Amino acid sequence: MNMEFKAVLQVRREKSLLRRHPWVFSGSIQTVLGSPSAGATLDLVDQHGVWLARGAYSPDSRIAVRVWTWNPDEIVDETFIRTRIRSAIERRANLLQEKQTNAYREIFAESDGFPGLIVDRYGDIRVFQLLSTGPEFWKDVIADELRGGDGITAIYERSDGDARSRDGLETRKGLLWGRDEPLETVVYEHGVSYHVDIQNGHKTGFYLDQRMNRRLLQESGNPGEVLNCFAYTGGFTVAALKAGAATVLSVESSSDALDIARRNIDLNNLPQDRCEWSDGDVFTELRRFRDSRMSFDTIILDPPRFAPTAAQAERASRGYKDINLLAFKLLKPGGTLMTFSCSGGISPDLFQKIVAGAALDAGVEAQITHWLAQPEDHPVSIHLPESRYLKGFSIRLAA
Repeated sequence: MNMEFKAVLQVRREKSLLRRHPWVFSGSIQTVLGSPSAGATLDLVDQHGVWLARGAYSPDSRIAVRVWTWNPDEIVDETFIRTRIRSAIERRANLLQEKQTNAYREIFAESDGFPGLIVDRYGDIRVFQLLSTGPEFWKDVIADELRGGDGITAIYERSDGDARSRDGLETRKGLLWGRDEPLETVVYEHGVSYHVDIQNGHKTGFYLDQRMNRRLLQESGNPGEVLNCFAYTGGFTVAALKAGAATVLSVESSSDALDIARRNIDLNNLPQDRCEWSDGDVFTELRRFRDSRMSFDTIILDPPRFAPTAAQAERASRGYKDINLLAFKLLKPGGTLMTFSCSGGISPDLFQKIVAGAALDAGVEAQITHWLAQPEDHPVSIHLPESRYLKGFSIRLAA
């Protein structure tokens, strides 16, 4: 228990650690003993020297320490890192064995006891992101461990998210092991397939966290005339067509993403003549559709993060309200709105209030028929509410 480095907390700042919340903010630390480098492991102690937890040090981040363990006898070393990786991957083995999908999240950061590490599997390729100094410190061990087992042929790094800059880390991506670039693959889920651009796609290439919500739409029965906003590579477009949609209008600002979406239609032998594509800004297009008196039976709103942190929630709330208000005005009586927020700074309660306010301003009556969330491979830590980042509703408009 006698670590070389220690962080002494300010008076009465240990409450969150006692509740096993894994983040310690810089303002809660009185002093750091020793000279730990970024990512080094240190002990957290209270004013009386009582041991509280052990975590990774991030000197340039607002979150100064991310906890590895609350067990004083557990040493953070190579064996610890490898064991955590193997345990998380084994917990998802059923997804591959039951052939539900071959594309899913194998490690989800703090929810798997591995703060700052994301590992996504796309068939025989693993893609990982190091989003904070802790996993950055152990990069070589992580990459080596991920090469093991289950027919993996390539390891690709996508440490290019905004989160790294908040930890003082530079962005980085590239092939670390295995097959030559370029890296694109095809994955399957629930009877449909998708092209994934691992090198340049958003996040690690695909929105894995929407798998069960795509399935819900796919099994919903005929969704009629569909508007898919922030369509990306057409996940919900494919699902709507599989459900028997009459038409699907997909709006996406990235022309490259729409090119892959068109290929995904062909990949699944779905009718291109039922598809329309709009390479434009969703806010602008929704207003144009409203002014043109267009209407739809089903609308999907799956925007990018408007509020990564709670400090940005007020501005983001206006954006969420605007798009939901416009969607309600475009929905036919009896229609369905599937609306989402993946912003960590927007709580589920706040998001419901925003959408309810949009319905009120639109002058419509509506019911929530399904509460939508991230799937089992993106588990929510019971001690970290922030890990429940994806929230949404399927809402039925009164006829």
